[in-house]
Amino acid sequence: MIGNERHGLIGVIGSDLLRHGKLPLLLLIAVMVSAVLVVMTTHQSRRLTAEREQMVLEKDALDIEWRNLILEENALGDHSRVERIATDKLQMQHVSPSQENIVVQP
Repeated sequence: MIGNERHGLIGVIGSDLLRHGKLPLLLLIAVMVSAVLVVMTTHQSRRLTAEREQMVLEKDALDIEWRNLILEENALGDHSRVERIATDKLQMQHVSPSQENIVVQP
């Protein structure tokens, strides 16, 4: 009856590996762990690259907005515009030198 025993293929392979093939089994596990780590590192690298590209686009948009604000500030602070608003809306006038008062603090 001993010759007619049936063993599962997975059980035979497992027991053979544990008995005679510990080094190949360890190397297989090391290769699998290494492959998983490579995949994870590649995924993280691609994600960070995409995030960097998004930040570069955002930086460019902010640079354009900043330049537009500088142009607007220069236009609003133009001397002739300020003088026109002062005379038209605030009824301000130029002071003649005879009307100037100088205040000196001791």
